[in-house]
Amino acid sequence: MKTISLAVRQLWPASCLLVAMLQLSQSARAETSAWADNEGGRMRLIALPPDESGTIRAGLQIEPKPGWITYWREPGNSGIPPQVTLSSVGVSLDRMSYPIPKHIVDGKVDEVAYDASVTFPLQLTAKNPAVRELKANAFIGICKEICIPFQAELSLTLEPSAQSRPTEEAILRDADSTLPEAASSEFKVDHHELSTDMKELSLNITLPESGESAPEVIVAGPSGYVFTRQMATHRDGKSFATTLSVGKLPKGYDVHGKTWSALIIDGARAIEAPLAFE
Repeated sequence: MKTISLAVRQLWPASCLLVAMLQLSQSARAETSAWADNEGGRMRLIALPPDESGTIRAGLQIEPKPGWITYWREPGNSGIPPQVTLSSVGVSLDRMSYPIPKHIVDGKVDEVAYDASVTFPLQLTAKNPAVRELKANAFIGICKEICIPFQAELSLTLEPSAQSRPTEEAILRDADSTLPEAASSEFKVDHHELSTDMKELSLNITLPESGESAPEVIVAGPSGYVFTRQMATHRDGKSFATTLSVGKLPKGYDVHGKTWSALIIDGARAIEAPLAFE
């Protein structure tokens, strides 16, 4: 028994060293940051190594706790839209995309948000494709009965290896699949018009399938303004006409030369189309 005990003690340091080395290797290879936690949920950064041109596919993954929500790019009456600022030298954020949100109306609550796990796709560019560290500051709102600002510094290490990364690739692929479609001949905004007093917005829309129910329409106007209340609707198969209440706009706002956007959600399909005003 003494011999066995001695052997175990002799092997123990080596085994500990091996485990530590494996853990260090796994940590260094991780293309996800550590989770940042908050009372209402958690978030982290995910990224794939740069391609030859320096393009980095990444995402901000947010998991609200049950009963909590986080926000779309124009959140509604209250709330904080998600923001990502890169602190890595030589890396820029080209585009942040937004999965299809929900219009949540409950009593005094009227918000455009997400009540389940969501990943915002990010497209980054690295001046030097050999960049190995990615750092970002993420700032979101997370809300239940009250809204809590949630800010975190997120960082990860990018491995140059060409090996596949199935977990990260699957998360980013799934995130891309939740984005609105591009407008097409079968699903588009045919006409839009703002009333002279700028209180109402009329839209004529071609929908992909015949139906009877009115689609969800979410219009993002000037920064910080979103319009969702449909005052009058008419659907005839694939043709849909609606008038939205615009309500209050910034004082002295001139719509000419501006472009808003309309998110149209019809069943399982959605598009986001620009609304340009001449």
